[in-house]
Amino acid sequence: MTAYRLAESGRRVCLLERGKAYPPGSFPRTPHGFSQNFWDPSEGLHGMFNVWSFSGIDALISSGLGGGSLIYANVMIRKDERWFVRDPEAPAGEYWPVTREDLEPHYERAERMLQVQTYPLDHEPYASTPKTLAFRDAAQQLGYDWFLPELAVTFSNEGDAPVPGEPIREEHPNLHGRTRYTCRLVGECDVGCNYGSKNSLDYTYLSEAQRLGAELRTRCEVRTFRPREGGGFEITYVHHDPSQEGSKTDTRTLPLQTVTADRLVLSAGTLGTTFLLLANRDSFPALSPTLGTRFCGNGDLLTFAFRCTDRTNGKREPAVIDGSVGPVITSAVRFADALDGGGADGRGFYVEDAGFPEFLGWIMQAADEPRSFWLYRKTLTRLIAKWLQRAPETDLSAEASEFFGDTALATGLLPLLGMGRDVPDGRMHLQDGELELDWSKTGASKPYFDRIRDAMHRLADELGAEFRDNPIWWLNKVITVHALGGCPMGRDEREGVVDSYGRVFNYPNLHIADGSVMPGPVGPNPSLTIAALADRFADAIVEGREDV
Repeated sequence: MTAYRLAESGRRVCLLERGKAYPPGSFPRTPHGFSQNFWDPSEGLHGMFNVWSFSGIDALISSGLGGGSLIYANVMIRKDERWFVRDPEAPAGEYWPVTREDLEPHYERAERMLQVQTYPLDHEPYASTPKTLAFRDAAQQLGYDWFLPELAVTFSNEGDAPVPGEPIREEHPNLHGRTRYTCRLVGECDVGCNYGSKNSLDYTYLSEAQRLGAELRTRCEVRTFRPREGGGFEITYVHHDPSQEGSKTDTRTLPLQTVTADRLVLSAGTLGTTFLLLANRDSFPALSPTLGTRFCGNGDLLTFAFRCTDRTNGKREPAVIDGSVGPVITSAVRFADALDGGGADGRGFYVEDAGFPEFLGWIMQAADEPRSFWLYRKTLTRLIAKWLQRAPETDLSAEASEFFGDTALATGLLPLLGMGRDVPDGRMHLQDGELELDWSKTGASKPYFDRIRDAMHRLADELGAEFRDNPIWWLNKVITVHALGGCPMGRDEREGVVDSYGRVFNYPNLHIADGSVMPGPVGPNPSLTIAALADRFADAIVEGREDV
């Protein structure tokens, strides 16, 4: 985003991205392809998914041209006005030096650039999306605040009715030079959209940045950076050779390459940017002591409603939720915060319906062993009976069909994704050169997690389902896809690493523009707020603001 805004202003821009580009059709779907789609160049893996594991939490982030937008669920919700905490005495000292009013014009600009649309629930086939309808009905039965959020997905061309699989009309060709198509409702947003339906950063900001002259260098992983005598910065990086994919490589021996810049913007994400600053701290001795602090997972909690049932006909019958139909997320429920007033109690959060790719349905059906065994036994018994009666049957279509069909495990599953205002009391540091994190859901955030879990449980009960926590809840861990903090904004260096315009205290022309600058949780999906802040920070650079 920053690269686009600076290129738009006529600046010379070079963007270093450690991952590779992913044009339509390049995201793997086979088991072997998935096994290679992780990021660990030392093991020959140059893929998209990067998994970080800490004692209290695991984090999933992305590596590729387009960053986290390649694997996010596209939800664009503005941070709630009253959730911009400005209380130094709050838990973990959360204080936002910006307000909702400060960000409003930047939210609007980002929404236009990302071409947001709501899920067209008033048109078919979208109006019959099972998971959306089931989630809506359960939420409304409980009196919850259900709504359709804006999504960075193209369901229709401007002026046209929404139709799956239509070519998307673009004002300028995207950087991949490939045709994109309107959303085909296959639930693959989180594993990469092979149809280009997501308005991810490679199709929006980065395509425009390149068109305006920005140089985008992929497979370039930054190792070090330091101030140069006389001003500016020297950055060293290694280039990951595509020919080395699949081969183990001692990446420490890769030749270092150097680029210099008058201005340096770090946008490697919460974990990447914080790690880089910690690893290069000797070159920046005046960095704020708050470096590494205010980490949170944006309250992320993944749970499951298994074997949902339907009582439309007055009795409970297996429900067809089919989470593979539609984009990954279509709708949400907002739960009020004590900061909202009106009698609300506790920290606020959102719960959203979550989907999954079609191929996971096949995997779950195969895993449903009791049902599979029963189908095999039933069909085999019929065939043996016909053989004994000397009445062999040459048309086995009906028997074959019984091996497939609906299974309550696959079609009755609705993942529930929660996020909200946990306490940003985590701290990152280096240990033997590796990033470590001190954070636990059983600490100050426990009341929050208890509250969101109870709400999810009530939704699962309303769906007539078995409620289950995420698979590693018993290990006392959660999984976050929204890691935030580490280089928080503050009013001065005692309170944060950067100011409210993303400028690093004590280091002119050094900026940070990513989720690491959050002084606390966003609440809803943070992508739009990160975009709005990046746009605000770019304004400050373009306008030459010097005030702090």
